[in-house]
Amino acid sequence: MQLYILLGINVCLFVFAFIFPWIYLIAIILFWALLIATIVDAILLFANQKGLELNRSTVYDKLSNGDENEIFIEVINTYAFKVNASIIDEIPDQFQFRNFLIKKSLDINESYKFKYNLRPTSRGEFHFGSINANVSTLLGLAKRKIISNTPLMMPCYPSFIKLRQFELMAISDKLVDLGIKKMRKIGQSSEFDHIKEYVIGNDIRTINWKATARKNQLMVNYYRDERAQQVYSVIDMGRVMQMPFEEMSLLDYSINAALVLSHISFIKQDKPGLITFSNNLQNFVKADRKGDQLYRIQENLYNAKTNFEESSYESLLTQVRVKLSQRSLFLLYTNFETLAGLKRQLKYIKQINKHHLVVVIIFENTELHNLLTKRPVNTGEIYNQTIAKKFEYEKIQISIELKNAGIQCVYTKPKDLTVNTLNKYLELKARGMI
Repeated sequence: MQLYILLGINVCLFVFAFIFPWIYLIAIILFWALLIATIVDAILLFANQKGLELNRSTVYDKLSNGDENEIFIEVINTYAFKVNASIIDEIPDQFQFRNFLIKKSLDINESYKFKYNLRPTSRGEFHFGSINANVSTLLGLAKRKIISNTPLMMPCYPSFIKLRQFELMAISDKLVDLGIKKMRKIGQSSEFDHIKEYVIGNDIRTINWKATARKNQLMVNYYRDERAQQVYSVIDMGRVMQMPFEEMSLLDYSINAALVLSHISFIKQDKPGLITFSNNLQNFVKADRKGDQLYRIQENLYNAKTNFEESSYESLLTQVRVKLSQRSLFLLYTNFETLAGLKRQLKYIKQINKHHLVVVIIFENTELHNLLTKRPVNTGEIYNQTIAKKFEYEKIQISIELKNAGIQCVYTKPKDLTVNTLNKYLELKARGMI
C-alpha cells in the first residue's frame, strides 16, 4: 500500500514538472530513492529462506459434528527484524468461508499461536489446504508470499465433544448440571449375586433353605440392582430424517444423541447396542459390554447416511424377532409429520413393544413454533399461521396416540434431544421398567 501511495505522489510530481520545471529534479530523486528502497526491502524479505514458519494443529485428530472445534495456527518469525504478516488458511469447502484473514505484527524471533473455531454440520471428510502468508517489512514497499504446503484431512465424527462432557459429568455424578433430572428409584429390579450368612436385619424372605441345610446355619441370598440390561439406539435412516434444523439434519441430531446415550448406558453398567434401518436393516451392533463396543458403535455411526427411501417398520419387526430374544429397551429415533403416517406404522411398533420396551422419539418443528409466535400483519401470514397451527396440533396428537397405545414417547426440540433422551432412559431405570 505504501508503495502505491509513493508511486502516485511521484507520478503527480512528474505531471507538475511540465508546469514547474524545477520540480522535475525532485521527481527524479524521489523515483530513484523509491526504486533503491524497494529493491533493498525485497532483498531483506527474500534473503531469509524460511521467512515465516507456519504450522497448523488441532486438539483432536478429528472434528466433532455440531460442536465448536478449535483450530490453531502457529506463526514463527525467523527474520532479524519486525514484520507484518497476513495469514490465510485454506479452510475446507464445506464451511464456505470467503473472508478468512488474520493480521499480526511479529517481533524478532516471536512465535504466536492463533485460534479459530469451526462448527461442522455434517459428517464425512474435511480437507484443509495450504497456509498462506503475505509478509512485509515495516516500510511495506515489497511483499513476499510464503506458502506452507500442509494439507490435512480430518474426518468428522458424531459429537464426541458432547459425549466426553456427558461422560465426565456421569462419572462425577453431576449430570444435573447439564439438565439431567435426578430420578428417585421407584421400582425394584434386582438380580442374584451371591449367598452369605444370615445376620440380624436381613430380609427373611431371602433365606436360601437348601444352602441352610448344607451349612447347618441360616444362609440368605444376596441380590443387587439388576445391571447389564440391553439398551438399543434404533435410528430411522429414511427420508424423513433428512429434514434440517439449525443447519443439522434430524439424522445427525439422532446420531449424536445415540452416541452419548450408548456411553452413559455403558457407564451405568448396561449393554449398549445399535440398529439403523430404512427400507431394510442397514446396521446392527448387538448389545454387549465388550471393551470395543463403544468404538464399534461410533464407527457404524460415522458413515451412516439416509438413502431417501420410505422406512419399513415391517422389515424392522422381522429382523428384531430374528436377532433379539432378550427383552431390551428400544430408543427409536424417528419423525412422523402426520397422524396418518404414524397409523401406517403403529401396528408394527406395537408388535415390537409386546416383547421389548419401546420409546418413540419424535421432533418438534421449531421453525413452525417461531412462525406461530410472530404477529401476523397481512392475510398471507394469517393463512401461514393457520396451516402451521394445524401441523403443530397434529404433532401433539401423534404423541397422544402413541401414549394411548401404551408406547413411551419423547416429544422434543432437536437441540434438547440428548438431554431429554437421557432423562427418559434414567427415568425408566429408576422405575424398574427395563
